[in-house]
Amino acid sequence: MPDDRERARRHLVPHFTRGGAWRSDHLVVIDRGEGCYVWDADGNEYLDALAGLFCTNLGHGRSDLTAAAAKQMDKLAFYSNWGFAHPSSVEAASMIAAVAPGDLSRVFFVNSGSEAVESALKLARCYHLANGDEQRHKVIARNWAYHGTSLGALALTGIPSLRDPFLPMLADTVRHVPNTLGCPLEPGREARELECVTAVEEAIVAEGPDTVAMVIAEPVQNGRGALVPPEGYWRELRRICDAYGVLLCADEVINSFGRLGHWFGSERVGAQPDMITFAKGVTSAYAPLGGLIAGGALVERVWDSPVAMFNHGSTFGGHPVSTAVAVANMTAMRDEDVFAGVRGNEGRLGGGLRELMSAHGCVKDVRGAGYFYAVELMRDRGSGADLTEAEFASLLPGGVLERFVREARVLVRPDSRGAAMLMISPPLVADAAVIDDLLRRVDQVLDRLGGWLRALK
Repeated sequence: MPDDRERARRHLVPHFTRGGAWRSDHLVVIDRGEGCYVWDADGNEYLDALAGLFCTNLGHGRSDLTAAAAKQMDKLAFYSNWGFAHPSSVEAASMIAAVAPGDLSRVFFVNSGSEAVESALKLARCYHLANGDEQRHKVIARNWAYHGTSLGALALTGIPSLRDPFLPMLADTVRHVPNTLGCPLEPGREARELECVTAVEEAIVAEGPDTVAMVIAEPVQNGRGALVPPEGYWRELRRICDAYGVLLCADEVINSFGRLGHWFGSERVGAQPDMITFAKGVTSAYAPLGGLIAGGALVERVWDSPVAMFNHGSTFGGHPVSTAVAVANMTAMRDEDVFAGVRGNEGRLGGGLRELMSAHGCVKDVRGAGYFYAVELMRDRGSGADLTEAEFASLLPGGVLERFVREARVLVRPDSRGAAMLMISPPLVADAAVIDDLLRRVDQVLDRLGGWLRALK
């Protein structure tokens, strides 16, 4: 019988993977995991420094989460949330509402981050319709932001390589504005003067304030490399949205459930959004679950409208097993004080990456917060030389950099969205020893990269 690698090539269609890489003899089949490490089918150990995909927040092999899933399956494997509730969805929603910022108290469950973003789009539209503002349907999003790949969410995504092939199929209702990269708050300036702030207001005015439904942004933006906003940025987004009657949505599919050391990244950046999207870490990826948290007044306004309901739903949204896992996951995060560990070790991770920047001339910048960082690469920092187009193409995607990462047995993400980068996002249970191991392995990657670049001269 063919092995899993061979059968994968024959039958399994991968996500965002080039055909050449999938057909390669180097295809990795991940077989098992424990804590912050995983092993492939050949027995090789890897440090999972991306937390699966920014989501296995409690790490691998948590028997408490698998036991919660099994117990729920034995009791009630499925019933829908269409007109019904079940205890696990009620408990999960109540726990989320208890830790959500501000007055966000209503939770709508779906299955993924893309679905969560589309739910925010539709709730914003339903809210404005309930207020008689039928013309409000446009959205302001940011350049290089990733908000999902289903067609509704993809319309918001600001990454050209993902959007451009599907432009004829996307709604032409989204205006993209500059993100916070290269937008520091210098001494003597106020946040409202920043170009990345004024661009949002200018876009609303240009589109017609009475046509704009929502502004969406991540507290720390993933696309273009862990972009931490300047102080006061989110306060200004709130001011602008209030001035024009626009809803503010914080996309926290990555940022929430401890990635930035808090239940929600909005707490860290001082945001007061009208809605928050979430997914990934809510179950530590042990079961698919995403959702939208909204203010009670917003939801009640929709329910009191002539339509009298949020006109949206899906079969598996609020699945009993997934929400039971979410309850177990959040309970463990709370009882084990996981976020305190993130905050306590953040300096070790971020500081260690910045030390690697000082040691390697091929590192241009290190950005991030909590357990969420980007290492941006260049040819040589000393001379100010960026990578040439040919060098970039050889590195990414599916090139030399991915080989260096694989050979160092560290699962970070080589990223080509706007620059050559390594995205680093370990499980939240990574302690000092794991972080030191991570830094050693990234050091090896950077050493190999530097040598490769020098050999090209």
